[in-house]
Parts: sequence; C-alpha cells; structure tokens
Amino acid sequence: MAASRAVPGRDGFRTKVAIHRARQGAHDHRVIRPARPLKNAALYDADGDYELYVDRTDGRRLGTLFLLAARSPHSLVYVPLRSGPRVPGLGGWREGEPQPLDLVLVPRSRQFRPTHWKQLRARMAAGNAPRELRTASVPETDLTADGDIDWTVSADHYFLRQHRHAATLFLTGESGAFREAARELFAVTKDGPPVAAKHPRLYFPQGCNYHVCRCLYDWDDLAKHTDWEQMHVTFHPTWAR
Repeated sequence: MAASRAVPGRDGFRTKVAIHRARQGAHDHRVIRPARPLKNAALYDADGDYELYVDRTDGRRLGTLFLLAARSPHSLVYVPLRSGPRVPGLGGWREGEPQPLDLVLVPRSRQFRPTHWKQLRARMAAGNAPRELRTASVPETDLTADGDIDWTVSADHYFLRQHRHAATLFLTGESGAFREAARELFAVTKDGPPVAAKHPRLYFPQGCNYHVCRCLYDWDDLAKHTDWEQMHVTFHPTWAR
C-alpha cells in the first residue's frame, strides 16, 4: 500500500507529510503540509464562490489532511495549490478569470491571524528552514457519517470560518468541522470515478462535472453569513501526472 495515496487500511488513512517549525515574534508555529505537491487538487475564487476540484487520489489525500487537522489542535495544515496545473476547461460560465488559491486549515484554538501568514510562509520557504518528514495516519472511524449531526443543536461546532489573505483561503474551525468537510471530500472521490467511467461522454468542463459534487456547508441560506462564500467541491478526472 502506498502511504502517499491516503488509502484506507488496517491503520486508517495514511499520507506522507512534512512538518515545519518556525518562530514568529513571541509565537512558535507548527505547520503540517503534504510531503509532495497535490497535482490534481485546485482551489479557485470564481466570481464570489470558492470552487475546489479534486480527482480520486489527491481528493483522498486532501480529505486525510482535513482529518489530520481535526486531530492537530496545535498545528496549522498548509496545502499549497496555487502552483499546480490548471484544471482543464475552466472559464466560460462565469465572469472574469478564476483566481487560484492556497489553503490553510486553522484550529480555532490557535487564534492565528491570517495577516501573519505571508511572513510565516516566507520563513518556511527559506533554504535553512528545518522540516521533518513523517507518514501521518488517522483512523477511518474519524469520518462522520451522513445524518449523524443534529444541525439544529450543534451547528456551531461544524462551521468553517473563512478568511482571505496573501492569495490563501483560511478555514478556521473546531475538529468536528474538519471531519465533516473530510466526509464531503471522500464522498466525491467515492462517487465520482464510477460515474465518470460509466458515462465518459457526460463530462462537463463547466459547473459540476458528471454532476458529482458536494458543498462543505449544510445550510441553504448564506445571506445571513455575509462574510462567507459558498464552498463547492467537484470531482474531476485526473488532469496531471
């Protein structure tokens, strides 16, 4: 079993990560990132909505990183996505050019300010910055199941607050919110491939490819959450190798 593919097994989901430690002012930061780039995962700001595209392999890796964020209340999880290959067929259904973004998952307990990110990112990119390579593992039981959340009672625990800074989308929340988002990602990577294989002529480069998509939020009315945009996850067959 290839640990970097984030496949389920006896030890749950596993993926290779790099751990960076950097000091910024009076604060020490621990940052987890994929050990190698995700080539088939991309995040865009597309005319007011966030569009996340994944294939099966990198979608599962990303889902595992969300589960890892749920188990790492003292760490930031950084997923560089801006420099990856562009998703084919983008554009044409919205005004303007979609802007690629990186992604950072922030535990609410960290109280991390996005305005500090650019400097922290530069420290990690320095040639002498220390890092540690590991194989991270999370149990498959960390995934929530459809219908196991009473949104009328505990919705606040499953909200991911959004902030934008330095071409990066920050999602801040509690562990349950990251697990719930991971469930949606794994659902797309499970349902998308068989639909694509069965109906290869039904591929639509705009909108929901094969109509296999999920949203990371469970409410219909976003108007009252004026600082939040929709977060839309769509399956896309592998576009880079």
